[in-house]
Amino acid sequence: MKRICSIILISLLIVSCGSKRKIVTKKKDSRPRTVQVSKPTHPVPDKTETPKESPASKPTTYANVVEEYIANFSQIAMVEMRKYNIPASITLAQGILESGSGKGRLAVEANNHFGIKCHGWTGQKIYHDDDASQECFRKYKHAESSFEDHSAFLTGRSRYSKLFQLRKDDYKGWAKGLRAAGYATDRKYPDKLISLIERYQLYKYDDEVLGRSQVVANDESNHQNNHVVVKGDTLYSLSRTYNTTVDKLKSLNNLKNNELSIGQVLIIK
Repeated sequence: MKRICSIILISLLIVSCGSKRKIVTKKKDSRPRTVQVSKPTHPVPDKTETPKESPASKPTTYANVVEEYIANFSQIAMVEMRKYNIPASITLAQGILESGSGKGRLAVEANNHFGIKCHGWTGQKIYHDDDASQECFRKYKHAESSFEDHSAFLTGRSRYSKLFQLRKDDYKGWAKGLRAAGYATDRKYPDKLISLIERYQLYKYDDEVLGRSQVVANDESNHQNNHVVVKGDTLYSLSRTYNTTVDKLKSLNNLKNNELSIGQVLIIK
């Protein structure tokens, strides 16, 4: 009996020991993990870096609107002289006078620098008060076309044929001949053209086309001290513009009254 009890006790101990297994719980690794990120193939620009800008070129300034006009259109006038034998000085002076130095409505809105009307014109048009209300004028895409049309206008009409018998540098003959041929009704038209040509030395562009090596003195003070009257100018407005007085302007220009005419050249200082 004791032997049986001993066997049972030993069996229970064996079963008890075999059923006890260790359970191992793996703790999560709380340490930060280092993740390697591949570098981009192209470098990322530094957003804080301000890109360097190329210095802007300083704009050219002119003493007055006439000088600006001459600078912009003298080359075109010389091209026309080479093609049609019309003095560049005459073309420039007419453009300055008739377009208000490029500031008149026809020049600004229609690139029409010579007031050429719509006779036989099939292109774009603009209507403007001139000798009559809302007359039809030619409208160009580019100013160069206006100069070209002006040359064609003079060469294509027989009444101007005598002008082409003059010397190519005879701007005085051209100025007088234009009025005599009926280009303008203003009896002072020739004087206005000649005054512009001589005051701004426009004849030097004729000389350049003719291949003359002439050194022309650049009298900047002379250019800065005069003004060509355009539409809307009054002695009062000019006195404010040039910081002077009406009486001084009248005295400098021997004016007996306050009346001005378009194209008139005034001494300012």
